[in-house]
Amino acid sequence: MTSRLIDDGLFDGADPPRLVGARCTGCGTVVFPRQDSCPRCSDGTMSAHPLPLRGRVWSWTLQAFPPKPPYRPPADGHRPYHVGYVDLGEVLVEARLEVSRQEVEIGLPVRLTTTPAYQDEDGTDVLTFAFRPDRGGRR
Repeated sequence: MTSRLIDDGLFDGADPPRLVGARCTGCGTVVFPRQDSCPRCSDGTMSAHPLPLRGRVWSWTLQAFPPKPPYRPPADGHRPYHVGYVDLGEVLVEARLEVSRQEVEIGLPVRLTTTPAYQDEDGTDVLTFAFRPDRGGRR
């Protein structure tokens, strides 16, 4: 089965992929996803900034109903999943959490992964970023 990333601009091109945000050259603010101007000072240039692979769940919820478009449900229909903010130190990233209900909690160490978002008409799995438990990162 073939797969592709949902948006190459979110990642650094490495294998495995890393998320890439942007850092302001003026004030050091880090954002994700990338943007052209700084939300804090508007003075600096935004340059590509690879984000850490590991972080901690800052907050989470259960996505129990299908999101609004452009969400594409899987062929077998929407199944609830966890979403949350992951604290990567310099920035909070909103992401899908590939974590069981029994395990998800604020402060849980997590690691970047990819997960299928949907399947193209030709059967290609389109992958998005997510975070899974980082068993080696327990407190």
